[in-house]
Order: sequence, then C-alpha cells, then structure tokens
Amino acid sequence: MYSRCNSLSDAKKVFDKTPQRNVVSYNALISAYSRASDHASLALSLISQMGFECLRPNGATFTSLLQAASLLEDRFIGSLVHALVVKSGFLDNVCVQTSLLGMYSNCGDLESANEVFRYIDGKDVVAWNSIIFGKLKNYKIKEGMALFLDMVKSGVNPTPFTYSMVLNACGKVKDFGCGKGIHARVVVSDIILDLPLQNALLDMYCTCGDVEMGLKVFNMIQDPDLVSWNSIIAGLAEHGDGKKAMELFVELKGMSFAKPDEYTFAAVISATSALLATEYGQPLHGQIVRTGLESSVYVGTALVSMYFRNSDSDSAQMVFSLISNKDVVLWTEMIMGYSRMADGETAITLFVEMCQVGHKIDSFVLSGALSACADLAMLKQGEMIHSQAIRTGYDVEMSVCGSLIDMYAKNGNLQAAESIFYLVSNPDLKCWNAMLGAYSLHGMAEDALKLFEGILEHELKPDQVTFLSLLSACSHSGLVERGKFLWNYMKENGCKAGSKHYSCMVSLLCRAGLMEEAEKIIIESPYTEEHPELWRTLLSSCVTYRNLEKGVHAAEQVLLLNPRDSGTHVLLSNLYAATERWEGVAKMRRKIRELTLEKDPGLSWIEDKSSIHVFSSGDQMHPQIDNAQVELHRLQGNMIRSVADEFDPTPSI
Repeated sequence: MYSRCNSLSDAKKVFDKTPQRNVVSYNALISAYSRASDHASLALSLISQMGFECLRPNGATFTSLLQAASLLEDRFIGSLVHALVVKSGFLDNVCVQTSLLGMYSNCGDLESANEVFRYIDGKDVVAWNSIIFGKLKNYKIKEGMALFLDMVKSGVNPTPFTYSMVLNACGKVKDFGCGKGIHARVVVSDIILDLPLQNALLDMYCTCGDVEMGLKVFNMIQDPDLVSWNSIIAGLAEHGDGKKAMELFVELKGMSFAKPDEYTFAAVISATSALLATEYGQPLHGQIVRTGLESSVYVGTALVSMYFRNSDSDSAQMVFSLISNKDVVLWTEMIMGYSRMADGETAITLFVEMCQVGHKIDSFVLSGALSACADLAMLKQGEMIHSQAIRTGYDVEMSVCGSLIDMYAKNGNLQAAESIFYLVSNPDLKCWNAMLGAYSLHGMAEDALKLFEGILEHELKPDQVTFLSLLSACSHSGLVERGKFLWNYMKENGCKAGSKHYSCMVSLLCRAGLMEEAEKIIIESPYTEEHPELWRTLLSSCVTYRNLEKGVHAAEQVLLLNPRDSGTHVLLSNLYAATERWEGVAKMRRKIRELTLEKDPGLSWIEDKSSIHVFSSGDQMHPQIDNAQVELHRLQGNMIRSVADEFDPTPSI
C-alpha cells in the first residue's frame, strides 16, 4: 500500500519491522524501488540481503531488478543480473526474457537485445514491442519498421502502443506513405483508438506536411490533451498558417482543463513569426511574461526568431539576455539572425562568446559565422573558423562546405573555394549553388554555365538560387542570348521567378540597350510595386543610351510609389543633362533642394588585425583620420616622384 502511494520511506520502515520476511515481502519492496529512479540502486542492494536470509529470488524478483537496471541505464549491472538469472535457472521465464530484452534495448546494447529476442520461444506482443521500441529509441528506424512487418507476418496483433511507436517513427523520418499505410491498417483492424495513438496519428500527419488531414484527426479526438493541442499548433506553424494556429491558441486559452505550456507558446510564436510583431508576436510576448515563461529557452528561441524576422534586433537581444541557461540552438538563432540582418560584426562577436562559454558548436552555427565573415569580407576570421570546422569534423558537412565556398569567394580567394568544392565527394545542390555563386561573383560566366551542365548531369533539379546565380553571371558578362534561354528554361521547368530574378533580367537587357524588352519584363513582374528598383534600373540605362521618353516614364513609375526617392531625382537630372535638356536639369536640381534630398553615402570597411574600420567618402569623424591623411599625402608624393622619374630624360648614372 505504501509503495503504490509513493511513500517509499514508510514502505521501508514496515519492511524493516516485519519479523519474518519472505520472497513476497522482498519482491514488494524491490518492485517499488525499481519504479523510482532515485531508489533504483537500492533495489539492487536488496538481492544480497535476500541471500543472507537464505531466500531464493524468483521470476518476479529478476523482472524488477532488470527494470531497475534499465531505469538506471546501467548495462554492467544489468549483465550481472542476467548472469544471476542464468545461474538461478530462470532464463526460460517469458517475463524475465522480456525484461532482459527491455533492459538491453534501453541501455543501447542492441546486439545483446537481438540475442535475447532470438531465443524467445512463442514471442508475444510484449516481446515484439520491446525489441521494436529498442530499435526506434536507438535511431535504428529502418530495422524497427522491418521488425514491425515481421511481427505482423508472424500473426501477432499489434497493440495501440505498437502503432503509436511506428507512427512516431514515420513522423521522425517523414515517411508519409508508410504512415498512411499504418493508419489504414489501424482502421481495418478495428482497434480501439486511445489518446496516445490518436496523438501519434496527429503528429505523423502534421510532421509529414498533411496539416489538413491532421486537423481532421484532431477534430476526431473527443478529449484532446495538451500534447494534442501542441501538435496541431506546431503543424500549422510548419505549414505557415499562422492565423489558424492563433485561432486554436485562443480556443485553448478559453478552456479550463489545460493551460498552455512553454511548448505551446514556442509553437504559436513560430507560427505567427512571419506576421506583424505588433499584432501577434508582441501580445504573445506579454502573455509569456505574465505566465512566468520568459526565461524558458524554448520560448526564448522562438521569440528571438520572431523578432529577427520582424527586423527588431534590439528586442531579440533583450530576450536573449534574460535567459540564463542558453543552449546551442538559441546561440545559433542569434548568430544567424544578426547575419541575416547584415550585422556580421555582432554575429562574429556572439560566435566568439559562445565558444568562450564552452558550448559545443555544430554545423548550423559554423555556417552562420562563416556567412557573417563572407558578408564582411573578413578573411582571417573566416580562416580561423575554417580551422575550427576541421578540428570538430564539421568541414565535411554540406552546409559548412557551402558556407566555406561562399566565404572564400567573397573574400577574393576563388582558388580556395574551388579546392573545397572539388574535395566534396558527392556535393548536394546547395554546394553546387555555392560554387556557381562564386563564379558569378567573379564574373566567370562561362565557368558558371559549365558548372550548370554538371548540375544537370548529376540529375539534380536546379532551384531559384541556381538560376539567380546564372542570370547574374550572364548580366555581368553581357551574355544576352544565354540569359534569355535560361529565363525561359527556368519558367518552363516550373521554377518561379522571384524579385531578384526579374532584377537580373532587367539589368541584362538594359545593359544591352534592349529597352523595350526590359520594359516588357518589368510590366509582367508581380514585384514592381514592392521593388521600384526595376524601373530605376531602366532609368539608369536610359541615361546611358540617352532615351529621354522611356527614361521619364520609368522615373514617373518610381516617383508614384515614392515621391521623395533621392536616387530617382538624381538620375532624372542626369538624364536631362545627357539629352541637353538644361531647363529640366535646373528644374530637378531646384526640386532636390526643396525636398532637401541627399543620397545616403556608401560605406567601405577594411579588416586590420583584430579591428574593422568603417569609413565613407568625405568622412572626417574617424579617430585615425589625421594619420590616414598623412599616409595618403605620402603615397601621393611617391606616386608623383615615380611618374616624374619615368619620364625624366636625364640618363641615370
């Protein structure tokens, strides 16, 4: 009674006061200890005490002892109990065999588990479930699924627990076909659907991307628990249906039996992160603070991701600073977030801090740090991170290889980028795209086109990134006909053109002076209102080719969207000047002064040892401006003397 009420100290007192203990009393206490992780070791000590009292353990004793060893995940202790089982003659006991099977599986010794399973005569559903569970727990998904099929072929009927296990496995490997097949078998077997099995079905459909079927399963659950709600909200998050996820969250909040936990909040924040933070993310953040979950690493990671997607790095940093137990996922989200916002310096600083606090880095964080080095043109830092990738063995990961290729290419070391690419035995599309982008960046269009042929020869399907690099290469090299062919090839093969693809195509046609074709591409683009730079590119080309009529039309389209666009006013002034319309020039300059428009100055930076120096044209605020000007005057003097010496007719002595 005390054992079943989890009062183990009282159970031990009663046991100690029992005048004549027998096997039953020992088994009762051993069984109680074996179910509690903090008392499991005490169960193993009682076997010696039984021997002192000349009591012989039976099958129930060994079953509990093996359960204790399994709970502790102590294979050594489990093997000692196994030896005692053999010595005591209980190896043929079905319950003991099943417990042995479970113990070895839980301890990760699948070879011993297989041996035990092989010698079990008349394997029942418990034995099958134990061996399947052991395979799945130790990530032997294919072997576990094969055993499930063997179980069905042998005539043993799976239980709801069996189906729950294999459905969860289908979800993990995203085997939608197998998952649907198992669901069909559940239906025809007329088995009673308990809540864990319904949750497993729900999770499988949501994880495999069929959220519509997931919603049907969810609506069929009479009394969904919090696991059910979390699964469907997470599924909607993966599917990108933030509004529906929010509706379900509000419905859950109105129920009294289940309160949202950290996983619920993490799921709903992820679901709504693409929506406006002021309407969704920030109110949810307020609820998180009120429930006291702001320090949860799961919730914090989702909040950080949401704020970065809304370009609010300050709020992301605030959330990050409030979490004391930061894991590698949270650090990675911060580094990737700053890297995507083009704040590479902060991304690298965080990467260094992460390494200093002792977190184990992985391929994701290395890729983020390398991307920051690529954007900042920080070759030395990139080389150090490359060394770190080699030491940790992540240099063979495809994502890291792609980031390394990109980093070296953007730092001007194309040879290193090529060396990394050609060392990869079987590159995936992302790796091919990285090398393609490198050739495009360096204006090597022919090499890029040859590499594209390699992608097709390896039977890989080009994606948007592939065609963007190719179109950019053709644009920079003036390969108009190749560019047109790739544009049509892309659309014919079902690859949707994005705003950057249209920008590359317009730029290609404009550089070749094909204004009519460029304008046609702009008109058919669905991104014109969001990206007025398409018209601005046409306007810039009209300045070069002195096409006043089309240039004025392009400028009008930009100014309709943004009447204060400084770049367009300057280009329009240049167009009037190029066509000798001086009245137009004067008019535009007056307008520029009236609007007090200024073009944002371009920035440059240089890496000097451990520092990055940022400067702009006419910059007088840099702390070392005086030293820089002295050095500039010295260099100018040397150049003047060099030119003078080159043309000095006086013969040298």
